[in-house]
Amino acid sequence: MIPASYLPDRFGRRFSMFFGNAVLIVGAVITANASNKGMFLGGRFLTGLGAACAGASAKSYLAEMAPANHRGAYLGFLNSFYYIGQMSATGMMVATGKWSNDLSWRLPLYIQTVPAGINVLFIFLCPESPRWLYSVGKSDQARLILANLHSRTRDINSPLIDLEMEEIAEKIQVDGADKRWWDFRPLFRTRANRYSAYMVILIGIFGQLSGNGLITYFLPILLNQAGITNQTRVLTLNFVNSVTSYIGALLGSFIIDRFGRRRILLVATSAVTVILAIVSGLLSSDGNTMRATAGITFIFLFMVVFSFGWTPMQALYPAEVLSYQARAKGLAFLGVVTQLASLINTFGMPVALESLGWKVYLIFMCWDLFEVVVIYFFVVETKGFTLEEIGEIFGQSNPKQFSSELLRNARQTRQAQVP
Repeated sequence: MIPASYLPDRFGRRFSMFFGNAVLIVGAVITANASNKGMFLGGRFLTGLGAACAGASAKSYLAEMAPANHRGAYLGFLNSFYYIGQMSATGMMVATGKWSNDLSWRLPLYIQTVPAGINVLFIFLCPESPRWLYSVGKSDQARLILANLHSRTRDINSPLIDLEMEEIAEKIQVDGADKRWWDFRPLFRTRANRYSAYMVILIGIFGQLSGNGLITYFLPILLNQAGITNQTRVLTLNFVNSVTSYIGALLGSFIIDRFGRRRILLVATSAVTVILAIVSGLLSSDGNTMRATAGITFIFLFMVVFSFGWTPMQALYPAEVLSYQARAKGLAFLGVVTQLASLINTFGMPVALESLGWKVYLIFMCWDLFEVVVIYFFVVETKGFTLEEIGEIFGQSNPKQFSSELLRNARQTRQAQVP
């Protein structure tokens, strides 16, 4: 948590990605060459540390670089790469699982170094975050980067760039709390900060406990319960699940800027609630092959719908609702919340599956219904707003209502301008 909260604000978003991926590479090499348990666990620790640092920095970077009307697509596409990793791992295991030597498990561990290595080699060819540059007193460089990315004419004095620089200047302090790695007060100092932090916690918990963890981590067990026991077929179906989930995540990423965060979350969460109810009914009786097959089909459909609604949001929403001073620390905090929620999947799910069987789906169905209610009443729409405008929205007494009114007024203005 400390590297992910300190390095992006102290040395910049690019350096933090470079550092995190370099640590990940070292950890992957140590793990792939492990000759004992201690060496393996040490390598995995470094891999996790590097991934957390690089991942949090990448979300901050893209949120601060992308134009407001395309921010959802960029961050959604970023988080969709989770399934690229999953496809690479499961696809390789289908092939290497047939080998009888140590490379059957060492080679997939080596492959972790490839995407991390690409980032290490090329990240400094990318421009730095203009908001970070402004925070360290390099406003001229920040203006130039904004002009190159957001102005069609690349004019540093265009009205759009002037407006963006004014918003950044108003919200970012050159000597703010983001420079003090130990100062997490910006997450909870004001009512607006607390509301944003609650949204981060919401995404961290709901994003892990909607039933997706059950399927992602325990799909082989679920397949065995449905009568599919052939190891090659299990690995193949795991690969297919990754592909279909990736397609769902991409679709959600491409339309989230058009339909908005709230609507997609509500539709997707409502849909997975219904799907879990269907799965519960199909898998509630043993020995019926046709119902078991139908149940597995709906499990795959669940992951498609979940990925459509939640995979883009897990990277996007926390990064855009946090103020600049709180963004790096807030995303590091999100990682902690996510891992704590994952502990329930890791340690509680095996016991629940063994004791309750198909009734676990009913528990998640009820929980997802609760999520729908919370999302409806508390999640604030943020599509189309700049990061600084989102900060203003969360500073209102009723951010959800204020955001809806702004979007309604903007829509009415556009309609009035149409001849």
